Amino acid sequence: MSKLDSKIPKGPLKDKWTKHKNDINLVNPANKRHIDIIVVGTGLAGGSAAASLAEMGYKVKAFAYQDSPRRAHSIAAQGGINAAKNYQNDGDSTHRLFYDTVKGGDYRAREGNVYRLAEVSANIIDQCVAQGVPFAREYGGLLDNRSFGGVLVSRTFYAKGQTGQQLLLGAYSAMNRQIGKGKITMYNRHEMMDIVKVDGKARGIIARNMITGEIEKHSAHAVVIASGGYGNVFFLSTNAMGSNVSAAWKIHKKGAYFANPCYTQIHPTCIPRAGDFQSKLTLMSESLRNDGRIWVPKNMEDVMAIREGKKKPTELTEDERDYYLERRYPAFGNLVPRDVASRAAKERCDAGYGINATGEAVYLDFKSAINRYGNEKALVTGIENPSDAKVLELGEGVIEEKYGNLFQMYEKIVAENPYKTPMMIYPAVHYTMGGIWCDYNLMTTIPGCYAAGEANFSDHGANRLGASALMQGLADGYFVLPYTIGDYLADDIRTGTISTDLPEFNEAAKDVTDQLEKLINIKGSKSVDSFHKRLGEVMWNKVGMARNAKGLTEAMDEIKAIREDFWKDVRIPGGMNELNPELEKATRVADFLELGELFAKDALAREESCGGHFREESVEEDGLQKGEAKRNDKDFAYVAAWEYKGEPRDAEMHKEELEFNDIELKTRSYK
Repeated sequence: MSKLDSKIPKGPLKDKWTKHKNDINLVNPANKRHIDIIVVGTGLAGGSAAASLAEMGYKVKAFAYQDSPRRAHSIAAQGGINAAKNYQNDGDSTHRLFYDTVKGGDYRAREGNVYRLAEVSANIIDQCVAQGVPFAREYGGLLDNRSFGGVLVSRTFYAKGQTGQQLLLGAYSAMNRQIGKGKITMYNRHEMMDIVKVDGKARGIIARNMITGEIEKHSAHAVVIASGGYGNVFFLSTNAMGSNVSAAWKIHKKGAYFANPCYTQIHPTCIPRAGDFQSKLTLMSESLRNDGRIWVPKNMEDVMAIREGKKKPTELTEDERDYYLERRYPAFGNLVPRDVASRAAKERCDAGYGINATGEAVYLDFKSAINRYGNEKALVTGIENPSDAKVLELGEGVIEEKYGNLFQMYEKIVAENPYKTPMMIYPAVHYTMGGIWCDYNLMTTIPGCYAAGEANFSDHGANRLGASALMQGLADGYFVLPYTIGDYLADDIRTGTISTDLPEFNEAAKDVTDQLEKLINIKGSKSVDSFHKRLGEVMWNKVGMARNAKGLTEAMDEIKAIREDFWKDVRIPGGMNELNPELEKATRVADFLELGELFAKDALAREESCGGHFREESVEEDGLQKGEAKRNDKDFAYVAAWEYKGEPRDAEMHKEELEFNDIELKTRSYK
């Protein structure tokens, strides 16, 4: 085990990033034209990075497995993007955003990285407004803000319930400008299969043309991995069906350390699972918790009556409802962070108060907000003594303006009108805070290989605050990587074009071909999805919202057994040299079956509870925090970065000790 160097600059926190930018090496514009950069993934992080690097003069090759960058999973981030602009004049600042993010992550993130994130956040909004992103505006024309979980200010900029989509279109437009100028070569429907190292440095990738099946070699002076997170290791998650860990896992197996894989975020506001044959879950934006109140019935008789269809939730009086977040966390109420809200929902449902047929659902109710907004609207429009029906009509109109597309989506899926009947929600796997370890420059432990956005272990610690994913992805792509990558590439101005005929490229291409042939030739009896589903059941039941040593140990053995069965009995119809979605899925599930075991190993090694990682053996036993997660700062205030050693259970841990000089380490409380 070794200690990792994060390369965080010395000096006062507020000066680190400015000083670092002043000190690093640069590449002059004439030389940038002779340097190639590969960007894998064209969501917000990859798209913004590709556009920015090309704008600066580098030659960029961008790879996406979708048919267009517009389909990147960044569109699913609905609720908003944080920035410390203090437009609401409610006390926000760069330092407060920094503090909220470190505290929200349960003190398991780097101070230096998080402060930089808060520092550049305001620039992101200016950049996106200049691109034409249609952020919501107040009556006077200023950009509007709403609040999100885990904070006491309103700093979240939004575009109705489509923020991720609108921001992605902004980045996509910037990319298209560079594609049109020939600065970006776009490879749609191409999947990265491996990274190529020459003399220890990242010098290219092997990609599969997903239409023809052709294996292609692509060279570059640096490689950026911006391929998103690994939530689909659970099978059921809010991630798109195609979201995967493969690009990150391939570089892990070539020497990039994988950090904190057990840090997974469970999102509290998802549409509950409907049955055993469901293939994904649907996220309802956290922005809904601004106006929705979360509750379950107080009395078990009411729970059973609702489950049996004998009673409607609207028939219960206020006294018959348990607004359990407001009861347990009066300071933050329904806006506690995601990990806290998720565990509280699980606790109520485990106690038997879940209100749907599976017993895994709570209510998100907008009645109070509709009445409040209706009365406000009546006053503003000069309606005196409005009827209850008029108040309802006006209030629903305001809610529709703010969340209309989300309400429409819910009604289409559940077949209930959420304006009239409370939404049903339940926690689900959403975001992964773990990922490829990288230093302050976003470089991995492979020289010349960078990780951006959700693909890296990020700035979120053990729990990500709502509306911070878009912020981090765009910060990395627009305002961090374009500076830091030049420090490395300054040594490559005389390197010249890198040939794909080098032995390293041929060897990597052969390894990829051999693995694909091995998969195709297994000709077993079980589908790829059947193995993925088995993995997901183990992950959710034993490595999910609550974990313990016994379950984690069992999970490691069970996942290994599933993996061995996969390589003996998976059946993949079709061939290699053609469009073959089952083959694509098989390569991704093969990687999930390795990641899952490392995930459990990491969770087993971290004998504390922090953020989204909840160990049942580590719980506060008395006082105000009784029943809450119990951190162990003495022994676990570090980043666990795992080095590949063959089998996942043989991975070697390297530690990056976390230092807290500007924030006091203390028990996180939202009460």
